[in-house]
Amino acid sequence: MRNHRVMGIGWAVALCLTLFAAFPPAAATGAEKLTYRLKWLFNTSVVGDLYADVRKEFAAAGLDVTVKPGGPERDAIKELELGQAQFGVASADQVIRAMAKGSPVVVIAQLFQVNPLQWIYRQADPPITRLEDLRGRTIGITYGGNDETIMRTILAKAGLTEQDVRLFSVRYDYTPFYQKKVDIWPVYRNTQGIFIGQKMMDGGEPVQFFIPSDYGIQFVANSVVTSRQMAEERPETVRQFLTALLKGWEEALDPAKSSLVVEMLQEFDKDTPRKQLAEQLEITRRLVKPQSGVAIGVIDRDAWIQTEKIMYDQKQIVKPVHVETALMPRFAF
Repeated sequence: MRNHRVMGIGWAVALCLTLFAAFPPAAATGAEKLTYRLKWLFNTSVVGDLYADVRKEFAAAGLDVTVKPGGPERDAIKELELGQAQFGVASADQVIRAMAKGSPVVVIAQLFQVNPLQWIYRQADPPITRLEDLRGRTIGITYGGNDETIMRTILAKAGLTEQDVRLFSVRYDYTPFYQKKVDIWPVYRNTQGIFIGQKMMDGGEPVQFFIPSDYGIQFVANSVVTSRQMAEERPETVRQFLTALLKGWEEALDPAKSSLVVEMLQEFDKDTPRKQLAEQLEITRRLVKPQSGVAIGVIDRDAWIQTEKIMYDQKQIVKPVHVETALMPRFAF
């Protein structure tokens, strides 16, 4: 009996040693431990981040990266400042507000070249072909949100005042739009835009979208950030991380891999039908890489400068922060 027990222990030890060799822990491989805090929950909008993690792009670069979901209660920049994360995702307005408070945050890549924040409206309504066509419309905005800042800039550019339109306070309930109490409603084009658009189509009311960037209003969305200290003291780690991340985004948005990527997304977002995920992926592809010749992650310096100007003009910041000094494209290109 004792010999059998010893033999069993021996087999167990041997098995553990075999598994250890096949799947060594991060400490044994020397992989550097890093935390990457996203801005949004795990969904199609972070598809490249998820792909880089699931397909072991970080591990291949010698990094042990923990990818954490974002959300309303999460602030990637604050976590960078506290040392709770080494990398994160933040929108341009978050970066600029943080800089206004003295934060040493820097931008190393821009994920979305076209801001997914747009406005949806019925095709049966008069088309919006110029900014002046907003006159007389009831426009949904989220007070205190990016869409308020963008819309007020649009109105100013069009020479319209609040007396020329009706601003409607948006909540999470889309009923006012469905009931035609609001003419145009703010949505994220690659998520809410698809859901609402399909619902409207099913009801016999096809929709279209008002896209601010079509009228020269550039307001940068999600970008990859880190601390200035990290960028200056550990540049090789930053470069390794970003190379792996952008490779994940490139492969995730490769049309040839769409089926595989949708299957991966289904594991993270089980409540969204596969067909809808595929549509979300296609639209996300167009927002991140609007032209085939544009590399994913390229930083649009002029758009960042315009975003700061918009925020300053709308009194979101009390003085210029010179956001261009925080842009570090050298890590990606």
